[in-house]
Amino acid sequence: MQRIAISWLVYELTSSVFWLGFVQFISLLPSLVLSPFIGSFVDKHKKYKLVLLTQIGLMIQAGMLTLLVYLKLETVLWLSVLGLIQGVINSFDVLGRQSLMMYLVGDRKDLPNAIALNSTIFNAARMLGPAIGGILLSTYGELVCFALNFISFVPVIITLLMMKVDETKVQLSKGSNWEGLVEGFRYLKRSPHISSLIIIMTFSSLIVIPYTSLLPAIAKEMFHGDERIFSWFESAAGLGAMIGAFNMARLKSGTNLRYQVMGAAALMGLALLFLAHSTMLQMALVYVMLVSFAMMMQNSSINTYIQTHAIPIYRARAISYYVMAFQGIFPIGTLMIGSLASYYGLRTTLYLMGGLGIVIALLYYTYLRMHIHKRLFKL
Repeated sequence: MQRIAISWLVYELTSSVFWLGFVQFISLLPSLVLSPFIGSFVDKHKKYKLVLLTQIGLMIQAGMLTLLVYLKLETVLWLSVLGLIQGVINSFDVLGRQSLMMYLVGDRKDLPNAIALNSTIFNAARMLGPAIGGILLSTYGELVCFALNFISFVPVIITLLMMKVDETKVQLSKGSNWEGLVEGFRYLKRSPHISSLIIIMTFSSLIVIPYTSLLPAIAKEMFHGDERIFSWFESAAGLGAMIGAFNMARLKSGTNLRYQVMGAAALMGLALLFLAHSTMLQMALVYVMLVSFAMMMQNSSINTYIQTHAIPIYRARAISYYVMAFQGIFPIGTLMIGSLASYYGLRTTLYLMGGLGIVIALLYYTYLRMHIHKRLFKL
């Protein structure tokens, strides 16, 4: 609810797709700059305590945002500053939570399903949040959305305090954060099966996934909608992602996740092409749902593969590069896509994103086939 309220508030303040992308850019920039260093930091510290501290920090940030809007001092500058603060805290929080997952699941075989179920809960909130947020936004305004987000951290923190996590046997890495960063990079160079997925994630976050930052403009300009129509698009995206998460939870052990990544990347590109061509609101909502379904399948498959194939002592650093490729590159993509949409128009930009998304899938398919041929040649 906070995310869509900020997006709508920025668009109302500026009527600019560029500034819409900029505020998202500044809030996610820390993931690009800090993630590799934080990965080394997380590998050296207990994950549970880190997650608890970051949730308290995020609650304080949400309170400051609520107070700002209550005092009617909201500007793009203040929203960007608070977005930057949130981005820094989130950089630690995301890596801490991802790395903590291993210690919450007893059997490693259950980890892919646990990751998928976690994503299902996240996307259930992502589906319901905008739907409720759209009603509250149009009825009561942004302040109620921000206040409810602030209050929502109370049960989160209480739940964390009730958890009992055993990290006594955790092997923590030694050395400085810089040495840890270098070691993590060397590990990825020795592991092309992981680094190739991070490259796919990077290009997808740069070119395809930033379509989410255009949803307010798509609702308002392409379909002449208001907050309610915008919330429909957000809910359609959340529903598609939740279906994708359920699908991931059903996966059996031994599924070839890399080919699943390739198929999902192709579907994302194709659905964006249909969205660009759409003139009917109902069909546009279906295409947004398909894009998000494919995005969830791709991102969860990459996340699951890294968590289940990375060496434990390097896991947080491997995840940190995934987070950097996902959340760190994404703001650069939103800034670039926002600029393209401002200059060339929404539909042209969506056509370009969809076409390049299919190219990404084809290139990864070529890489996988070459990798298979190399292995057969060695045999």
